[in-house]
Amino acid sequence: MDNYQFKIICIVGARPNFMKIAPVIDAFKRLAPEVNVLLLHTGQHYDENMKTQFFQQLGIPEPDIDLEVGSGSHAQQTAEVMKRFEPVVDREHPDAIIVVGDVNSTIACALVAAKKMIPVVHIEAGLRSYDRQMPEEINRVLTDQISDRLYLTERSAAENLSLEGIPAERVFFAGNVMIDTLKKNVKNAQYFSDTLKQFGINTVIEEKNYSLVTMHRPSNVDDQAILKNLLQVILQTSKTLPVIFPVHPRTRGKISEFGLDHLIENKNVHLLPPLGYMQLVGLMAQAKMVMTDSGGIQEETTALGVPCITLRENTERPITVEQGTNTIVGVDAQLILAAFNDVMEHGGKVGQQPELWDGHAAERIVEDLLPWLSAKHAASGNI
Repeated sequence: MDNYQFKIICIVGARPNFMKIAPVIDAFKRLAPEVNVLLLHTGQHYDENMKTQFFQQLGIPEPDIDLEVGSGSHAQQTAEVMKRFEPVVDREHPDAIIVVGDVNSTIACALVAAKKMIPVVHIEAGLRSYDRQMPEEINRVLTDQISDRLYLTERSAAENLSLEGIPAERVFFAGNVMIDTLKKNVKNAQYFSDTLKQFGINTVIEEKNYSLVTMHRPSNVDDQAILKNLLQVILQTSKTLPVIFPVHPRTRGKISEFGLDHLIENKNVHLLPPLGYMQLVGLMAQAKMVMTDSGGIQEETTALGVPCITLRENTERPITVEQGTNTIVGVDAQLILAAFNDVMEHGGKVGQQPELWDGHAAERIVEDLLPWLSAKHAASGNI
């Protein structure tokens, strides 16, 4: 690299981004310490516990730059990130930016960089639900179109990108960085009963004898009829299997707004506040099953071998269904109960570890990215 010191800005905006960027930063430190890696937090999602829950637990430094954008509508948030990120790019002159996943911060920062001719690197590229009603789907498609280097978590994503006209030479199958973080931390995850006791739940619940529930997507929690239906199904399953339910702030607000608190105020439904990463991983790993509308949890349960019932009509992570432990049921009560009963009676889907979900995806990304970036700079005459 002719002693040229690359500067790369890694972007995080929402909680799942930290789990995806942590192994990348670690890989740079180990494999290419000469690279100047800056961590930028847009502030799209933030809470005071984040320093403990993410920076310390995942072993990553606190952000070098915090845009402190805060919440807002999709348009407001995306526009505000762009406004605040542009001066950073002008000041820092990065050689590339790395964005992960599909949140508003991802597309916002990618747009700013692309228009300034800064190479955009997208980790977790090519995933598609083919549901344009999901805001994340719009972010995925647009980010991939303006990215210069695209790293895949599963091979099927390459076909999605090919159909959208993205040349194969821009694409690299690296594996899943989220699973890098999971494999590194699962042995040290907080034991589920310790988490329950931490929040004052002293009911005796045995390992592999409870279900874990998470819900946060607007399509599930913003519609009163759908939310009521899902809570009624959860309540029904709790008669057979205790439910542990860390309640997302958005979900909690909607439950109260719609007057549905009585559906979760039950001795078999144990409510928790939003949890740190190590707490949630422990609850997942030791659960009999997980019911969720989260994309990342579909992947993590597959890696952990825990049956997952996904409360959505589709998934952008098809490998979790084809090879993993995931079953898509939507919001139909009968389908949810049928999947629940299958786990109770037959153990649910067993699944297998998908290709390259081996804990080394971040290393492959760094080992591919630096020669690619060197060649790009050499061709431009910069080095």
